[in-house]
Amino acid sequence: MNKIKVMNINELEATHKDEHKDYEYFRKSFLPRKDQNKTMVNVYEIPPLKSAYPYHYHLKNEETFYIISGEGILKTPEGEKLVKAGDLLFFPPNNDGAHKLTNKSKTENLVYIDFDVINKVDVTVYPDSSKIVVWGEGTNKIFKLEDSTAYYDGE
Repeated sequence: MNKIKVMNINELEATHKDEHKDYEYFRKSFLPRKDQNKTMVNVYEIPPLKSAYPYHYHLKNEETFYIISGEGILKTPEGEKLVKAGDLLFFPPNNDGAHKLTNKSKTENLVYIDFDVINKVDVTVYPDSSKIVVWGEGTNKIFKLEDSTAYYDGE
C-alpha cells in the first residue's frame, strides 16, 4: 500500500476462526499481510475463556498488542500475568518473546489491536507442542521440532 489509509474499526470486516475447542477469534484486518506492507495491523476479539493462538514465539517478526477492552491472562517464559484494557504488550522475536493471550472472562470478549513488524519469511516456534512453522512468501509449512535430517540428505 502506497497511500494513507483511514478507517474506523467498526467499518472493518471480521473473519471468524473456530477450528479447535480452546482457540477462537474474530479478526478485523486494517493492514493485512497480503498488502505487502512492513507492518500488519489486526483487531482481534477473543471470546470468553478462549485464546487466539497457542503459546509461541517468532524468530523474525515483532508483535505489539494494545488491549482495548477486557482482561486476559498472558503466558510468558516468566509465568502468567494479568493484562487489561489500556495495557501495551511487546514481544521480541526470540524465545524471550514467547506468549499466549487467553481471555479470562466468562461473559465478555477480550479486544486488542495487534501491530506486527513482518518479514517476507518468518519462523514461529511452539514450545508446548514442539512444533516449528515456516511461513511467509510462498510457504506455510509445519514441522515437529524433532524432525530433522542431514544437510546433504537427498542431494
